Amino acid sequence: MQHVDIGIVGGGIVGLTLAAALKDSSLSVGVIDKHPLSTALGDKATSRVSAINQANITALQNLNVWPHVQPNRANPYVAMHVWDKDSFGDIHFHCQEMGSDTLGVIVENQALVNALAHTVEKQDNVQVFETSIERVLSGPNQNMVMFDNSDVLSCRLLIGADGANSFVRQQAGFPITFKDYEHTAIVANIKTEMSHESVARQAFTPTGPLALLPMSEPDVCSIVWSQSPDKANELMAMDDTAFCHALAAASNSILGPVELETKRSAFPLTMRYAREWAKDGIALVGDAAHTIHPLAGQGANLGMQDALKLAELLQTLSSEGSDIGLHKNLRPYERSRKTEAMKMIAAMDGFKLLFDGNDPIKKLIRGIGLAATDKVSVIKQSFVSHAMGL
Repeated sequence: MQHVDIGIVGGGIVGLTLAAALKDSSLSVGVIDKHPLSTALGDKATSRVSAINQANITALQNLNVWPHVQPNRANPYVAMHVWDKDSFGDIHFHCQEMGSDTLGVIVENQALVNALAHTVEKQDNVQVFETSIERVLSGPNQNMVMFDNSDVLSCRLLIGADGANSFVRQQAGFPITFKDYEHTAIVANIKTEMSHESVARQAFTPTGPLALLPMSEPDVCSIVWSQSPDKANELMAMDDTAFCHALAAASNSILGPVELETKRSAFPLTMRYAREWAKDGIALVGDAAHTIHPLAGQGANLGMQDALKLAELLQTLSSEGSDIGLHKNLRPYERSRKTEAMKMIAAMDGFKLLFDGNDPIKKLIRGIGLAATDKVSVIKQSFVSHAMGL
């Protein structure tokens, strides 16, 4: 049997951000994932990407992670263009309005995981366990993590960073609140006739939002097209040519005709919110604690902030000689991050409600709201500041 102070279940972006943020602590860390942390990338960009905001990029730079992201797998975006397809609402944001060189970076998820793994695997205080968990036994002072190869790992604090269907959350018995967004997200990479010019674009259509995220190649975008389930099924059943025509129409052909670069994939969107994020010996971060609609691209950013804030608290507790596994000591993290998650969930619900459907009153409100925001610099800067995580 081996022992670490902290066991992190999940070797994705959030779990590895937490491990990297603990690099200067005296705490020993075990990262547990059934898959290898790093995966070699192919020649073409993958379609699973995240829009990492400026605040998290700065944190990754401070952790010496960002320099290890492959440059051709990450693209800074300098502007955002958001419009309502069926009204006059239209708004542009530019990084210069915030005195910054970028608003954020579109990065392939695996490229960021690879960079994090490169850093974490060199940390003296980290061990990686490439295995599955069969069971967790929680005691008053230790968690016993039973692996499928019959090995056992004990830890004072077990952290679930293992995604929306978190095994750790289930083992801990944390109840969740969930809601079907009644949207299915279609994800793919497309090749465009015109250059995206490093502008992130989002069109609100009556059946759901369409995001065009600029990749490192000037004529390749990653799309996230959230549609009603019936419409998504219809789109997924189309051949590639028909799908691309529908996509160009939905985006007002803003980048000209398009072609598919990757296969399409689709997945239903569900809001999940754990009603408890911590108890003695166990805590949750990222999608294990919350999932939100991707229309604002904030899911990964929210999870990374969970990881960074929890790491900060754990280092403080350790330096004070306080118990890192005691629930009352974890409560500041739980309270602050639950509040931020609830704000984001409420904001996404509000956006979805306002921009869904063809109601003429909603269209008028959307048009006036977007147009006014585009004209009022104070409001506009507030939006940009939130998008940058500042």
